[in-house]
Amino acid sequence: MTTEPDLVTARREARARRRARARVRLAVGAVIGTVGLSLVAWAALGNPSTPSSPADPPSPAAVSQTTEPPPEPGGTVALAKGRARPRLVVVPALGVEAPVEPMHVVDGVLTPPSPATTVGWWDRSARPGSSKGTVVVAGHTVHQGGGAFDDLGRLVPGDRVVMRTKRAKTRYSVTRVETYDRDTLARKSSRIFRQRGKPRLVLITCEDWDGEAYLSNTVVYAVPLD
Repeated sequence: MTTEPDLVTARREARARRRARARVRLAVGAVIGTVGLSLVAWAALGNPSTPSSPADPPSPAAVSQTTEPPPEPGGTVALAKGRARPRLVVVPALGVEAPVEPMHVVDGVLTPPSPATTVGWWDRSARPGSSKGTVVVAGHTVHQGGGAFDDLGRLVPGDRVVMRTKRAKTRYSVTRVETYDRDTLARKSSRIFRQRGKPRLVLITCEDWDGEAYLSNTVVYAVPLD
């Protein structure tokens, strides 16, 4: 026969089990919510009103759906002595001459600056003229027009890009142009934003406006000519 003290103990244990399950559900919900917010922020990269993304230093996980690339283990940006941050990007084939501002990775997301005619340089990436690493520049695409990188996907291998600092300039030649959906961009982020290996330039913007959001990212790869 169950005594009254036994019943009290059983009830207490049942309440404790219910509280433990509730704490687990709350924790799982918080994690899912955080992941969802990161993906939404990254997907908005091309929209100046709700910028994305956009992984060494931690790479952005997306710039669209790309956030800042996670840093490569032990990776650091090797800056040539005296190299300054980029101030202007010039793309003659597109008629683009856009000012460049530093941008940071916040919660794994790279957010290009406003207005849409200004582009952002990831401040943890290489600088023009550095001996290795990737110079990462991201800009807005505006589906109604007016974004610095609206026509980035029209570039072809051989087109030129010039990055200007306060006192110097570095010329690049486009080697390839790729379009990645969100999942592919996130999967490739550590390679796109890598800060090891030969010097190069990467330009990124959003692509594939569906009426509500950008579904893909255009990524342009270029190597220095100087």
